[in-house]
Formats: sequence, structure tokens, C-alpha cells
Amino acid sequence: MIKYLGLAISVSLIAGPTWAADKIEEPPVEPVPLYDAEIRGSTNVILDGFYLRVGAGYSWPIIDGIDYTLPGTWGTFDEHDLSETWLIEGAAGYQINRFLRTELSLSYNASADFSGSTSGSCGVAIDCVSTDSSSWSAYSIMASAYVDFDFWSDGSSGIIPFIGAGLGGSYVSYGNLNNQSCETGNPFNCDPLIPHQGQSNWRFTYQLSAGVSYQFRCDIVGDVSYRYQHIDGGEMFGYAAGGGPGYDRGINIHSAIAGLRFYPGRDCTPEPYVPYEPIVYK
Repeated sequence: MIKYLGLAISVSLIAGPTWAADKIEEPPVEPVPLYDAEIRGSTNVILDGFYLRVGAGYSWPIIDGIDYTLPGTWGTFDEHDLSETWLIEGAAGYQINRFLRTELSLSYNASADFSGSTSGSCGVAIDCVSTDSSSWSAYSIMASAYVDFDFWSDGSSGIIPFIGAGLGGSYVSYGNLNNQSCETGNPFNCDPLIPHQGQSNWRFTYQLSAGVSYQFRCDIVGDVSYRYQHIDGGEMFGYAAGGGPGYDRGINIHSAIAGLRFYPGRDCTPEPYVPYEPIVYK
């Protein structure tokens, strides 16, 4: 009995190491990194730094009033109207943080048609009404500041309301004003057509705006906005045939604008998100 027991122990001692050597250890499994975008649905990148913006829209310019000189007195336009027009603009700005940005912009309001009329005496009758036509356009250079109400998205995504205000100057250009006066009640009894040279000049301008933006990715943001712009009054047309010069009292421009902001050089690749693993004490 003792003989067989010793033989069994000897066999087990010889076979044991051989079995251990044949066992294959599996390599440790590395956890697959989870990205913040997969967990939160966004890259969660706070926008700051330099950006470029382009925009286009439609504008409704309104003249406050028009005065003109006559020999020994002043006259006022009874009617004055500017047609609707389109605008384009470009800007360079700096996003200070997700709440505040500054911007320098150049915008162009394309040519709009002007129509107006005055009343009084003329060369063919005592009671006359004039028909006046011209054109108007303006370039504006503005320095603005904007507040983005980004209280819920961490600068990552979603619809963000904003407001802005700016100061600057506008170069206003009027085409030649063509004026013709006809007898009231008899539109065929008229003075000759009189052209007045249109005037161009720089004027002080301020603007207020409000809108919403949407971040498509960390380096592209779209926005739509309403903008009110006021241009100070100035000379509109020159002297001709005893009338002029004429001055507008100021121009108010209401605009609807859509634009895109580009943040060059920004890396939109999300950083790996490492889940929290509690410490296990053994």
C-alpha cells in the first residue's frame, strides 16, 4: 500500500509543472475609450479665439425727413420713400468666452430707389406738386460687442440667444435727384425736368441687434438676427435752378440677416472620456 501511494505522489509532482506550462494566460482586455460626444451628444468645446463671419439679408431703410433750401426760406418734402433692398457683410471677431465676443464688420446696403414729392408754387402755376426720384446706398464700418446667453450648453451646442450693440460710420451715397413740378390737377402742365447732383458723405452710425445662433460643430456657428441701424442726417442733393441743397434728417434701417461664423484652426476631434472607476481595496 505504501509502495503505491509513493508512486502516485511521484507522478503528480512530475505532471503538475507540465500542466501549468501548457496553460495559456489571456492578455488583459483594454477598455474601449468612450468619447464625450457619444455620451453627451456634442464635442463640448467652449468657443473662444478668433473667428470670421459672413452674412446676407434684406433691409428696409426709412428716411426720417428731408429739408431743402429755397430763396429766403426752407421747404420740406411731403412724401419720401426708400425701397426695400438687400445687404451683404463680412466681419472679423474675437470670442472672449462663451458669453462675450467683439467684432469689426463691413456691410453694404445695395442701391435702393428713392421717390418723393413737394408742394408749392412752380414756374407754370402757383399751386404745383413735384415728382422727385433718386437712388441711395450705404457702406457701414462698425465695431460691436455681443452677449451670448449660453447658460445651459457649456458652449457646446444648441440654440443660443444673443444681443449686440455697435458704433461706427456709414458712407452714404445718393444718385442725382431728378425733380419735375407740375400744376396741381393738370399733370401735363409742367416745368422742365431739373437734375440735382447727388451727394456722398460719411456719417456717424449706431446699431442694436438681437438673434439666435446654432453651433453645427465646434468651428462653425450659424445665426439669424434682426438689426436696427441709425445713420445720422446729412446732405442729400445739391443746388439747381433756385432750389437746394437738400438734407435728410437721418436714416433708420431695419434688417433681417442670416450668417455663418468660422473659427479657423479649431480641432473638433473630441477628447477620450475616461469613465470613473472606484478604487477597490483588497
